[in-house]
Amino acid sequence: MADIGFLTGSDRARWEVLARGKDAYFDVSRSDDAYERTWRRLLDDERIRGIGARLDGELVGFAHYLFHASVWYAGKCYLADLFVAARARRRGVARAMIEWVARDAEEQGYPGLYWNTLEDAPGRALYDQVGKLHPGLIHYGYRREARPSTGRP
Repeated sequence: MADIGFLTGSDRARWEVLARGKDAYFDVSRSDDAYERTWRRLLDDERIRGIGARLDGELVGFAHYLFHASVWYAGKCYLADLFVAARARRRGVARAMIEWVARDAEEQGYPGLYWNTLEDAPGRALYDQVGKLHPGLIHYGYRREARPSTGRP
C-alpha cells in the first residue's frame, strides 16, 4: 500500500522528474521557471495543494489540486494533475491519491471533487470506476489574444 501525504521540500527533485515525465507523456513543453513557480505554489499557496505517493519510501506519484468557490455548491475541489510512474501503476496508487484528495477536500469544506481527462487516457479505466462521467459535456478553453488597446475591456 502506498504512503500518501503532502509534498515537502525534500520531494522537490523527484517531483520534478515525475512532473516532466507527465508532461512528456502529454507532449507538453514547459520552462524551468514554470516547474519552479508550480513547486513554490504547491508549498506556499493555501488553496493549491500537492500530495505525493510513496512506495518503499520513494516518491512514485503525485496529485495537484485546488479549492475554489462555487455558485451553487459549498465549494469545489479540482484535481488538476494525477500522475503515477509507469513501474508503480496498477497497484492502487492513483485510487489511493484520489480518495486522499476527496477526504482532504471534504475536511476543508469543499465536498465536490472533479477532474478532466483525455478521451483516450489510460487512467480512464480507473476514473470510470471511481468517478461519474458527465456525458455530453464539452470542455472549452479561451484565451484572449493580445490586441491593440481600444480603451474598452
